Amino acid sequence: MTIAATEEAVHVRAPGKINLFMRVGGVQADGYHDVATAYQAVSLYEDVRAWPSDEFSVAFGGSIDTSGLPTDRSNLAIKAAKLLARSAGVPGGVHLEIEKHVPIAGGMGGGSADAAATLVACDALWGTGLAKEELHALAAQLGADVPFALSGGTAIGTGRGDQLSAALATGSFHWVLAVAEFGLSTPAVYQELDRQRASRLGLVSNEAPVVDAAVLQALRAGDARRLAESLHNDLEAAALSLAPGLGGILELGTSHGALAGIVSGSGPTVAFLVDDTDSALELQVALSAARLHAVHVHGAVHGARIVSG
Repeated sequence: MTIAATEEAVHVRAPGKINLFMRVGGVQADGYHDVATAYQAVSLYEDVRAWPSDEFSVAFGGSIDTSGLPTDRSNLAIKAAKLLARSAGVPGGVHLEIEKHVPIAGGMGGGSADAAATLVACDALWGTGLAKEELHALAAQLGADVPFALSGGTAIGTGRGDQLSAALATGSFHWVLAVAEFGLSTPAVYQELDRQRASRLGLVSNEAPVVDAAVLQALRAGDARRLAESLHNDLEAAALSLAPGLGGILELGTSHGALAGIVSGSGPTVAFLVDDTDSALELQVALSAARLHAVHVHGAVHGARIVSG
């Protein structure tokens, strides 16, 4: 990856996320589902650097294999840059270099973090000076998880997940991620959920889904054990159906001291909640011994922020 003249670059860092709780409503007329989710931003980051350019381009590096990622206009970061340029009347382009650490198609919002970081980086690079609300409105046009990657912290997402309200969370929560060597398509997981529900004669409430009060209480108390009892993901059964090996990973984690395990979002990343740093280390060793890629992270952390520029 060629590095351009760093003195002109804006460097922004944005976090991946875990869905601590996810309830999925029925499929809507537009093909999407209403959801109610509790997001937590965690300390696994994407780094985006932006340089002035006449064109829009993106290159990738980082700790994971990015060879399958598109670098054309279908890339979400390119879409974010073009959307901001169009909205703010910016005539030029941008060259983006993205250092990826969040798993690709892993249910942790890596692409959304790239898009959020790009919005912040280009806003600074071009001096467009958009208000926070304006950036969030653009983020919502790009994807359900992009607004949360902008704001970070811990939040409740409703609608498609893009209507955010802050969740009061105290203390720090420790997680060990079992990162799969493959990805799962989010639309495929939702389709499998719909298929499973149809085969059970559609046991779906017409009411808008909500996040259980027990989740909010556990977050407010900063109590990992109470939160462990409240973790839930409606998409988990669908992800397990498409990737049955995840079941064994969940069992392995809970048998080695995790308070609870959950498939994050549409998967296949499995997030294990643990008591503290020592427990995280023990679990990380156990998962690594089983030849799994295990990462210790903590949350909540802030959303997309300028590092330099």
